Amino acid sequence: MKSQQELLNSTHICVIVPTYNNQKTLKKVLDSVLDFTSNIIVVNDGSTDETFDILKQYPQLTQIHHPKNLGKGRALRNGFRKAVEMKFEYAITIDSDGQHFASDIPNFIAAIQEEPNSLLIGSRNMTQENVPKKSSFGNKFSNFWFKFETGIKLDDTQSGFRLYPLQLLPKQFFTNKFEFEIEVIVRAAWKGITVKNIPIQVLYDPAERVSHFRPFRDFTRISILNTVLVTNALLYIKPRDFFRRAKKKGFKKFFLEDILESKDSNFKKAAAIALGIFIGLSPFWGFQTILLFTFAALFRLNKVIAYLTSNVSFPPFIPFIIYASLQVGSIFVSGNAPLILDSSITLDDIQKNATQYIVGSLILASVSALTVGLISYLLLTAFSSKNNTNI
Repeated sequence: MKSQQELLNSTHICVIVPTYNNQKTLKKVLDSVLDFTSNIIVVNDGSTDETFDILKQYPQLTQIHHPKNLGKGRALRNGFRKAVEMKFEYAITIDSDGQHFASDIPNFIAAIQEEPNSLLIGSRNMTQENVPKKSSFGNKFSNFWFKFETGIKLDDTQSGFRLYPLQLLPKQFFTNKFEFEIEVIVRAAWKGITVKNIPIQVLYDPAERVSHFRPFRDFTRISILNTVLVTNALLYIKPRDFFRRAKKKGFKKFFLEDILESKDSNFKKAAAIALGIFIGLSPFWGFQTILLFTFAALFRLNKVIAYLTSNVSFPPFIPFIIYASLQVGSIFVSGNAPLILDSSITLDDIQKNATQYIVGSLILASVSALTVGLISYLLLTAFSSKNNTNI
C-alpha cells in the first residue's frame, strides 16, 4: 500500500499555505504538513513580523513573497497560478493560524479519489469551545447566501481548509480579500463543479491564533459581493439553469413533472402559489423578484410556481391592481375620497394617496394570496385524489 506522501505525489496534489503575520504558528503548520508532503507552496502576503526569517529555514519549499499585504484572495490566486505552472492538478489550502490539523489531509485525498474534480471544503464543528461568535454567525450568514445563489446546502462555506480542482476553476476572479473564498466556490458551483463538505478537526486557541478578519470592513465587502452574486443568480444563472433542465428533459415533460407535478406536497405547492400572488400584488415595485426568490428559498417553496403566479401583476393588469388597492385602502385610511378609474387619474393622484395605496395593496395582496392559496390547495387535493382513484 502506498504511503500518504506517495499518494499525494502520485495524485499531483500540492498544499498551498497563505500566511500573513502568523509567526507564532507558521512553523508548526509547515512541519505538520511536511509529515505528508513536500509539495508545499507558501505565499507570504507581505508579513511584517518574523515570517520571512522563519521561511529561510525551509529552502526546499516553493515560496512566493508579496512586497506588501495584498489580501488572502490575492495570495490564494497567486498560489493557484504557481501550482498550475508546476503541473499540479489539485491544491489543498490550509490556513497558517494553527486552527487546522494537517492530519486531515488524507481525508481530502480519500474524498477526491471517490469523486474526482470536486471542490472540497472542510466542515468545522462551530459549536465547540472557543469558537468566536462572529465566526459562527458569519458562517451561518454565508451558508444561507451560498444556498440561495447556487441551490447547494453546505454546513461550512468559510473554512480555509479546502481542496481545489485547479484546471476547472474560473480563469478570472474579481476579489482579492477574504471574500474571494466565497466568490470562488459560488462561481465554481455555477460552472457545474461539485462543491461539498468533508468533516475536519479545528482548534481555536486564543493564546496563539491571530485573525486578520476586520469585521466591519470585510463584512461590508462580503455583503457587496453577495449582492452582486445574488443579482447575477436571479438575472442569469437561475434562468439559464432552468432552461437547460427544461431542454435536457424536454419542455413538455419538464413542465408536467417539475412544475405541475413536482414532489412537493399539495400544501407547499399552494403556498408557492400564494407567495407569488402576494408578491405580485404587493407595493414593493422594483424589488418583487428579489423578494420572491428570497422568500421562496427561505421557506423552500417551488420557485417556478411562485414566479409564474407572481405575474398576476403583468403590465396590462397594473392599472386595475392599483385602482383596486386604492379602493380597498380608502376603506381603512380616512381623508381621501375613493378615486374613479378613468382617464382623469394621474400619477399625482396616486402619490397624494400613497398611504391609501400601500395599505390597500398589502390588504389586497394578503386576502388574495390566502384565498387563491386555499382554492389551489383544495383543487390540488381533489385532483390528487382523483388520480389515486383512477390508479
